[in-house]
Amino acid sequence: MRIRTRASLVAAAAAFLLVATVDSSAASGDSQPVHLVSPGDPYAACDISGDGPGTNYPSTEDEPYVTASPRDPRDAVGVFQQDRWSNGGARGLTATYTHDGRHFTETPLPFSHCAPGGLDYQRASDGWVSTGPDGTVYASGLVLDATDARNGVAASTSYDGGRTWTHTVPLIEDTQIEFADDKNSVTADPVHPGVAYQVWDRIDEDDSAQVYDGPAYISLTRDGGRHWTKARPFVDTSVVPHSQTIGNVIVVDPRTDTLYDVFDWQTYDIDYTTGTFTPTDLHFAMVRSTDQGRTWSKPVTIARDTAVGEVDPNAPDDPAKALRAGGDLPSVAIDPHTGELYVAYEGSDFNGGAYNSVELTRSTDGGRTWSAPKRVNSVASAPAFTPSISVDARGTVAITYYDLRYLTPGNTATLPTAAWLVTLPHGAENGATERRISRVFDWLQAPYARGHFLGDYEGLVTDGPLAVRPLFVESHADAPQNSTDAYSGLFPSGAGHGPLTVAPATAAPRAAAPRAARPHRMLR
Repeated sequence: MRIRTRASLVAAAAAFLLVATVDSSAASGDSQPVHLVSPGDPYAACDISGDGPGTNYPSTEDEPYVTASPRDPRDAVGVFQQDRWSNGGARGLTATYTHDGRHFTETPLPFSHCAPGGLDYQRASDGWVSTGPDGTVYASGLVLDATDARNGVAASTSYDGGRTWTHTVPLIEDTQIEFADDKNSVTADPVHPGVAYQVWDRIDEDDSAQVYDGPAYISLTRDGGRHWTKARPFVDTSVVPHSQTIGNVIVVDPRTDTLYDVFDWQTYDIDYTTGTFTPTDLHFAMVRSTDQGRTWSKPVTIARDTAVGEVDPNAPDDPAKALRAGGDLPSVAIDPHTGELYVAYEGSDFNGGAYNSVELTRSTDGGRTWSAPKRVNSVASAPAFTPSISVDARGTVAITYYDLRYLTPGNTATLPTAAWLVTLPHGAENGATERRISRVFDWLQAPYARGHFLGDYEGLVTDGPLAVRPLFVESHADAPQNSTDAYSGLFPSGAGHGPLTVAPATAAPRAAAPRAARPHRMLR
């Protein structure tokens, strides 16, 4: 076991950050200060002939998430979907890990039959990772078949920083067609070594009985992932007919040991003769637990969910150019020293419902009340998507997102897209800085899965006391056998470490016509 003092960790982080920044600047002829972390395809030889219908996109990586070790800022683990299917899931989930902060190694996550020793499922999706205070890494993933109704949520654990994975078990296994599990996440307790929480939504959709319900479920471990408790519901949506949660994510206040679960609450008017779902109430909400997840409060409303359908602004009605991003899914973070809560999300409050911006709200009283939302993406006229958020030990809020500021009116051939990092000291707009962290790439080259798909979420984590680490996806032009890849880098997270400059925008895209909010219901 490596034992490092806080002073040595800070020194190591500062030294590494300097080296990483210099390396990135020297190597970024394409203005991309990040490194490829998905160079291969561990499932390229997997036989998927029996894995059901749909189009498979080989060597694609989508929907990444990332975690960093609180013991050593050089240790980080990412996860992403590998070889996406058009109609749900991927061949499997791949992990990528580093022990020096820059060089990543891929390894299969054992959640599908394509992975050596993997679970007997045809597909996997929705990977998530979190690291505990003892360095244990917990992984979560959806598992599903495309030829029958089997689906569930699975857990796996790594005790060597993502190099190997063990104790891979299903947390729930559903075999009836009316039950579907979706949008899972895992959170390691930052105070209690060996404790972690898995949460997700479980849809019960029985048209014959005119039932639609989607409570949040939880399973937890208290022995470092060796055993998990029986999955049980903890957010009851039956109190409002035809409701569901989605996007459940837990954060923990290390000062008080309070758990906060943030999610989107969706309610529908359902016409069972036509199968039409019309959203009647969409809002972000939160529940809290003060006894490590045994009991939970009633939901508190955070903000309205005003996300609209994600489209190419120059071709909003062309289904071939539909987009799929992070609408209706909140990203949540907590200030470890003050307990201040932050939630970032896509919303259309600032442009009359025409297109999505990145919005931010905060709570200073443990989630009881929330501020009015603020727009944080810098180019107001450009649609912005898929925010991810973190807060460092100094209270600096970091948010990554994609936007379309480089799209010019009349361009219907490509969709120029870039990823951005904005930092806000203590969440305030004063002193906000921004920089582009990706190449400008064509989103329309990404796999098509109910829209051109980079992921319903991307990864961002505080990595040491001085930096944040994003993990995001870009597409490649004219590369049908490798149309997307995952990238990561290390960036200063606060003032005093160099200004982050905003790249100039070209003519902003025209706003799309107002569109109805898209119920996510099932994502996978």
